[in-house]
Amino acid sequence: MILHEIDPANLVGNMVAYGAVYPYTCNPADVLAAKQRMHSYHFYEDVQARGVYPTYKLKEYEREGVNFSLTDEEKETLLKGTVDFLSISYYMSSVATVDPEILKQVAEGNMGLGGVRNPYLKASDWGWAIDPTGLRIAINELWERYGKPVYIVENSLGTQDKLEEDKTCHDQAHIDYLRSHIEAMADAINIDGCEVMGYTPWGCIDLVSASTGEMHKRYGFIYVDYQDDGTGDGARYRKDSFWWWKKVIATNGEDLSDL
Repeated sequence: MILHEIDPANLVGNMVAYGAVYPYTCNPADVLAAKQRMHSYHFYEDVQARGVYPTYKLKEYEREGVNFSLTDEEKETLLKGTVDFLSISYYMSSVATVDPEILKQVAEGNMGLGGVRNPYLKASDWGWAIDPTGLRIAINELWERYGKPVYIVENSLGTQDKLEEDKTCHDQAHIDYLRSHIEAMADAINIDGCEVMGYTPWGCIDLVSASTGEMHKRYGFIYVDYQDDGTGDGARYRKDSFWWWKKVIATNGEDLSDL
């Protein structure tokens, strides 16, 4: 790897969307469905962290008639080019089932990207499960599977924030989400012994949501005065979460209390 040749101390990572997947019941078919759903997360990590194409993907190619092969030279290059750490975005967990009645929830489109509703978790206005424990599970899964440090590069909650007349924005739900996930990450480090390199939330300022194309699904610490209908002057105002996050940074995560 060129960066290692430039300086052996350089670290090279990747970035994938990642989440925990739970079986809806203890029915073995649901457990298998959850396992297979996780393959969609692990495929990219398997290739980039292990340097080989996993057998479950090769079998999938075979079933679908995909003619895939690598030369010995390509296999060697892939093996030598593995990443030093794993970067992930984590927003929610999801649930897998084979029950056709339960799957109607997904067909009706009321669960967003989260799939089947998890009855044990609250959800955002867009149906995304709020699951800090899922982040701890995800970190453990990656650490145990690959033995490489984990970097959480995206994590947050899309909220429908309101700009008050005095230009303040009280986004307590945003603060609560981030705090609970940072605490879960700390448990993965201090209780489970996982190695985590760092944590950065998404994102600094409000912007059009990549998942839904909406401006009113806001993730930022700074409110940007643009609306879905094109109105607004683009002015920026610091939310409560801005001041809270400033405090978290200043204390290196030691002070997660409210303002």
